[in-house]
Order: sequence, then structure tokens, then C-alpha cells
Amino acid sequence: MTTNTAPADLYRHGLKLLLDKDIAAWMDLWDDNGVFEFPFAPDAWPKRLEGKAAIADYMRGYPDHIDLHDFPYVEIHQTTVAQTIVVEMRAVGRLVETGSPYDMTYIAVVTVEDGRITRYRDYWNPLVVLQESMSDFTRSSR
Repeated sequence: MTTNTAPADLYRHGLKLLLDKDIAAWMDLWDDNGVFEFPFAPDAWPKRLEGKAAIADYMRGYPDHIDLHDFPYVEIHQTTVAQTIVVEMRAVGRLVETGSPYDMTYIAVVTVEDGRITRYRDYWNPLVVLQESMSDFTRSSR
């Protein structure tokens, strides 16, 4: 992706990388000083990750725990700030350990500067993971 990549295009590319389980390439979309926030994270889960290294550490085990199959609904809204988008989406797949279905609705507020994600606020539903403790990839033994 180039430095003039529109935030919506960069985001869609990132979704493809997540489906491909290419976390390293997804991390390449991030600025070194990027911030990943989870305003609705349950207790004991991170609420804010600062820096690419912390985000990479958090995401490393994702494909081993959540097998994404599709994003059947993605709607991207441009804000009045050109670098910031709001995304409504749904992800479906399965939880690797239990085989249970994974179905999560998200709203994300994403800011991109110079072709890299600088801030990502992920408003996901914590009730889904609290019902299925196996989806807690943050506690995997690494």
C-alpha cells in the first residue's frame, strides 16, 4: 500500500489480510506509534495498546483461536476528517478450540496517516467472548 492509499481502501485490504490469516502483513499497515483501543473490553482484557510492537504481540495468536471465514457485511463511512473512517461490519467464522461459530458485529473508528493506521478504536461486543471463553486469544501461552 502506498502513502496516498485512501483509508477505506487500506481498511478493505486489511480485512483481506485477516481472512488470509496474514497477521504480519496486517501489521505492516500500522504506524510504529499506532494506538489500538477497545472501549468495551471486558475486565482483564487490554483497553489500549500503544505502539506497533504491542499490537503485534496482541494479534499474534488471533488465527490460532479465531478462524475468520468472511466479512459478510462491511459498510465504510467517510467522516469530515479525510483521514478518519467509521466502519460497520460483521465477521463470521469459528472458534478453533471448540469449533463453535464465531459471529461478531463491530463498529470501528480508524485513522490513517501517510498510508498507515495510526489509531483504531474497536467497538466490539464483549458478551460474545464472555460466553465463549475459548475466544480469549489474549491469554494464549506464547
